[in-house]
Amino acid sequence: MTRLSVEMLAADAPEPITSAGHAQLGIAVLVGIAVIVLLITKFKLHAFLSLTLGTLVLGAVAGAPLDKAITSFTTGLGTTVAGVGVLIALGAILGKMLADSGGADQIVDTILAKAGGRSMPWAMVLIASVIGLPLFFEVGVVLLIPVVLMVAKRGNYSLMRIGIPALAGLSVMHGLVPPHPGPLVAIDAVQANLGVTLALGVLVAIPTVIVAGPLFSKVAARWVDVPAPDRMIPQRASEELDKRPAFGPTLATILLPVVLMLSKALVDIVIDDPEHTAQRVFDVVGSPLIALLASVLVGIFTLLRPAGFGKDRLTPLVEKGLAPIAGILLIVGAGGGFKQTLIDSGVGQMVLDISEDWSIPALLLAWLIAVAIRLATGSATVATVSAAGLVAPLAADMSTAHTALLVLAIGAGSLFFSHVNDAGFWLVKEYFGLSVGQTVKTWSIMETIISVVAGGLVLLLSLVL
Repeated sequence: MTRLSVEMLAADAPEPITSAGHAQLGIAVLVGIAVIVLLITKFKLHAFLSLTLGTLVLGAVAGAPLDKAITSFTTGLGTTVAGVGVLIALGAILGKMLADSGGADQIVDTILAKAGGRSMPWAMVLIASVIGLPLFFEVGVVLLIPVVLMVAKRGNYSLMRIGIPALAGLSVMHGLVPPHPGPLVAIDAVQANLGVTLALGVLVAIPTVIVAGPLFSKVAARWVDVPAPDRMIPQRASEELDKRPAFGPTLATILLPVVLMLSKALVDIVIDDPEHTAQRVFDVVGSPLIALLASVLVGIFTLLRPAGFGKDRLTPLVEKGLAPIAGILLIVGAGGGFKQTLIDSGVGQMVLDISEDWSIPALLLAWLIAVAIRLATGSATVATVSAAGLVAPLAADMSTAHTALLVLAIGAGSLFFSHVNDAGFWLVKEYFGLSVGQTVKTWSIMETIISVVAGGLVLLLSLVL
């Protein structure tokens, strides 16, 4: 959603939907979030329904008329899905093309063929980071786990020495780098520049993934020394294919949207003239929608055709790629509705006032709020969309760079200490054949390292930008 559209919405609804004071609003936020947490963790209700009910409770406790609370929720849901829904869909299609064509396996096998010995953990983190750019975290895990298990078994490596770098690469991309849903929603909420956020996200991601991946894996391998479980090595997609795409075109297809979006950001900085022809061209080709759409269209020729996919297989592939994201879209949309209700109730202004009174740096406050919601709900996406709604007003007077850093602070906080209320925790536990305690000592600690290191780097960047 553009800044102009935000201003138009603000003009339509200039007054908060409630006249409650800070104390009542604070209670409303706590009760609303508590309801969401309770419904997700205790009653195992889907996050979409939990966010919807929590939003209505928030509005009721804040003293807002129910019809206005409903309007705020539906408005926020609609604008969020309109802003990021198509991007999530295109990312899912690209990820499905990459997986089914064998392109992901081609990248994995090519890099592993050139790695060995001490360089293997670094190869795994490189593979996971590249594969993780267009793929959702869960899809990336399913794709990479067979590789992790086979490498660990055949090369006689510690499972944690190989597995932690792969998980770190996927997790860092998921939390910090668009076009993943969390960063996209936060960018939309605080009106950040996507290209600048992408550039700074990659800058923060590189040292973060090194510390949490190859370096921490040495410690994790000493803490938890387990063999790769044979029963969890599933069949790889490319084993059913007669041929698969080449390494170069596959890598180029994955990186195309990143290159286009970064090019737009660079042109905006160098030219800085909205009327200049070159900038107008890059504003179009570097927009997330066009960049991802271009990658999908290119992928038809670089991924599907080399794998022998005919026209008749394109539509079923797209349908299968879109099916799993229905829940994600609804959660993201409901998070946007929750965010809009927070803003319309005056909670955003309350957070702004509190940050000024307590002299808490905005970036630190954003990180802490995301951490609290992550610990409570177990969902990085819920933590991101909720925290973004709470701190959005803080971005009003920020520079372009600091607004991007605000997005990254939220993303970093949303990854803090994954535990038993996070689906990712159980996914890793079962695939690696670990106990709950072993999963905490490896996966949970790794997630915490990512959150703390990334958060610290964001704060350091804020001092020099």
